[in-house]
Amino acid sequence: MKSVIALLFVPALVFAVETPARKPKPAFQYESGDIRISIPTADEPRVKAYGADSVKAAATYLNDGAICWVREKTCINCHTTGPYMSERPALSSVLGKPNEEVLAAFVNAVPAKITPQVETDKAGHKYYGGSWTSIWRSLSLAEWDKHVTGKLSEHTDRSLREMFTRQSSSGAFVSYGEVEIPHITTDFELTLQAVRAVTAAPGWLAGLKDPELIARIDQTKSWLRAAKPKNDFDRILRLQLAHYLPELVTQADRDAALALLSSKQHADGGWSTRDMSAVSDWHYQMSDTVVKLITSLPDAAKPESDAYMTAFAIVLMKQNGVATSDERIQRGLAWLKKEQRVSGRWWMHSLYRGNYHYITYIATCQALKALALCGELPH
Repeated sequence: MKSVIALLFVPALVFAVETPARKPKPAFQYESGDIRISIPTADEPRVKAYGADSVKAAATYLNDGAICWVREKTCINCHTTGPYMSERPALSSVLGKPNEEVLAAFVNAVPAKITPQVETDKAGHKYYGGSWTSIWRSLSLAEWDKHVTGKLSEHTDRSLREMFTRQSSSGAFVSYGEVEIPHITTDFELTLQAVRAVTAAPGWLAGLKDPELIARIDQTKSWLRAAKPKNDFDRILRLQLAHYLPELVTQADRDAALALLSSKQHADGGWSTRDMSAVSDWHYQMSDTVVKLITSLPDAAKPESDAYMTAFAIVLMKQNGVATSDERIQRGLAWLKKEQRVSGRWWMHSLYRGNYHYITYIATCQALKALALCGELPH
């Protein structure tokens, strides 16, 4: 009888140890209705010449990607709709008005009522859930108000107020969960995005009369002024902080950050995001998947220049008074112009999952911003 029972259970045991089927490789980076955008790859041909046509292709890519996301995914994120809404409004004078369907998704995401949030404690790491979404939503709406309508909207005001319900007692906005480089990394990076939202909203900070909110903003300023950098990315981000809240960064710290950034420029004129941090220092807790991905890249020992960091380096220098004629910027611009792909995108390998390569979308947003700040974006 025992042998019969054993035989009956053999199929179940075999089934239990079978390797689960892998998820199929995605067919498109973005897809909705008639819009289908291919997965970015390193071997996509480069443009024959950077110019009005290639910029138009880049603008179409950004617009279509954001539309696909709000139609198919709905959530606000740091790799598609967040970068679109936080960077695209400032380019309106050159590229035209951003898409209002994407704006509507952000407006609809603002809670109708502001309620207190409960802090989460996960293995000793304390944070407020939803902080990324709240910050990207608020920053995006503030940038729209600043560059498109020119006046503060009620939904932006409410979004900013709701954002501060997710602020930690230290004054910081604490990063948590999975890392997605270059966004959702350190507390400094996330808190800086919140500061950018506050300073972008037309008249919001100057007209603030709520004592509790004023106190919270003062806490944020104090934390940013004294925060110890986790990596070189945090150190160069002081240049961005100096642009938005110059009183928080001493001239010595600004000079040191600019010198550090300059020292990272490659011989080809570009910069690399991976030069900005040891792999383990990007986030408070790095997953094995992300570590393996980054350390397994073909150029892991000596990272090559990439589009995001090259563009961001130019943006930081321009935001801190470096002239476009400066050799560092000119070499960076030359790198960007020759690296644009025929789709309009600037290719970059994901440093998070390596499937959809959404960092290509982020890099394209940042490249257009850098080119615009240098007067190199054709109408």
